[in-house]
Amino acid sequence: MTFPVIKAAGYILVHAPNIMMEHGTTITMERKNNPDSNYLQKTIKSIRTFEEAVNYAPNQVYIGNLTPQELQEVPRPWYQNLLAQGREGKYGDIIPENEFYAVMKIADSFQLVELEQEFAARIKNTLAAKKLFHVKQLDLLDKTSERKHIEELISSGKADGLYENNQLVGCVRQAHESDPNLSTHVVFENLVAKASGVLALKNLVSKNNLDANLIDYIIETSEEAIGDMNQRGGGNLAKAIGEIAECNNATGVDMRAFCAGPAHGILSAAALVQSGIFKNVVVMAGGSSAKLGMNSRDHVNKEMPVLEDMVGGYAVLISENDGQNPVVRTDIVGKHKISSGSSPQAVIQAIVVDPLERNNLKLTDVDVYAPELQNAEITAPAGAGDVPLANYKMIGAMAVKRGEISREELPQFATRHGVTGFAPTQGHIPSGVPLLGHIRDSILAGKMQRAMIIGKGSLFLGRMTDLFDGISFIIEGNAGVIGPTRDTGNGEEFKQEIRNLLADAIQELARSVAGR
Repeated sequence: MTFPVIKAAGYILVHAPNIMMEHGTTITMERKNNPDSNYLQKTIKSIRTFEEAVNYAPNQVYIGNLTPQELQEVPRPWYQNLLAQGREGKYGDIIPENEFYAVMKIADSFQLVELEQEFAARIKNTLAAKKLFHVKQLDLLDKTSERKHIEELISSGKADGLYENNQLVGCVRQAHESDPNLSTHVVFENLVAKASGVLALKNLVSKNNLDANLIDYIIETSEEAIGDMNQRGGGNLAKAIGEIAECNNATGVDMRAFCAGPAHGILSAAALVQSGIFKNVVVMAGGSSAKLGMNSRDHVNKEMPVLEDMVGGYAVLISENDGQNPVVRTDIVGKHKISSGSSPQAVIQAIVVDPLERNNLKLTDVDVYAPELQNAEITAPAGAGDVPLANYKMIGAMAVKRGEISREELPQFATRHGVTGFAPTQGHIPSGVPLLGHIRDSILAGKMQRAMIIGKGSLFLGRMTDLFDGISFIIEGNAGVIGPTRDTGNGEEFKQEIRNLLADAIQELARSVAGR
């Protein structure tokens, strides 16, 4: 069997403090219910600068300037022990908010983003120097609006503002006067997901010297619902993002599964490639403005900076086997069945233990597990603890139960088979995929042979079921043997090889019968 490969990975982070203050659900709900609260005042004073966000060690791991192992050596708290690093990384970049507004304008297909003239001209020059967007896209920034017009749209409730250093520089307008699914808030949220997705896909292409025209299919796995009052979640962000990223030969689809979406998307991409339907499939997602500042109340109460100020994005290219890149073992897949149960032990049994057991593998045969990789410096102050470590402890406990390690070895299991969490708490973003770039590099360097990506999803959040969700798959080093995934009509050598094998088998069978 010829497995598809992880050919490339790209990541993006956007420092978005003003978007957090205007659209983060925790903060906006507080402003609605208690506009004069002490918490809001503390939050404003606890916002990080762009430089502080760039030099924050977990963010540097996310874009590839630091490995997860090197993160363990950085003294904690990380927000007090900043590094001297740049905004550009091996896998992607960290973008300031003002540049992101310009990308939102470029990604806007219906002239819903309006920017003030002086601001747009200044940011256009900045983006032009980075050469990520072509001239015609940059020229969209020349379509500007007067500040007075922007102020009138906001005061009338028809738009939400875009701010730089507390100064109004633009707005996002509603797309329909009476459709709640095309309201200013929803359009803003969807444009954040689209624009950050565009940046992730652009970084995937540019950082890996790829030809965007070779991408056949795009699977978008964020958590936003794109549609109007007649089909609230109809989609399609995948094609919308692919259009701006100039993937001109691609089509695509949105795939939604809460936090497990990326893992479902990668498995679907692997199946499409392995079947021969498509050669190059990108699985990607932009970030979520709603999830900015989710734990900010606990951060400011503990006199910490607000660390949930980053919009995340990722993009992964799944391609036909090239004999070199790590393969996705589509025959080793774990799934949380409807009947699996929702206890932590039942979940780990279904998505981690069962697929390994079916393939005669031990839990210790997996070099690294990539479950929910949330940064514990964000989650622990809110009482959620160290989420990755909790997963590793559960997997280790299962290994003890199965007699694969002794009880005394349990404390070392997380160190040997896990990594320190470093991903922003953007829902779908932390669920395994942030480690794919590092895993790929480690396998190619011969430092690792096998890793497991674990996606989990909270299906009960939609109030349609109380079920949990989870899915996993294995990534392994490439054996270097390439077989065709499909008959292209020109595979005469392959056809002849099959004929030869059949002839040999017939002769062997004849000899066996004659010898009886």
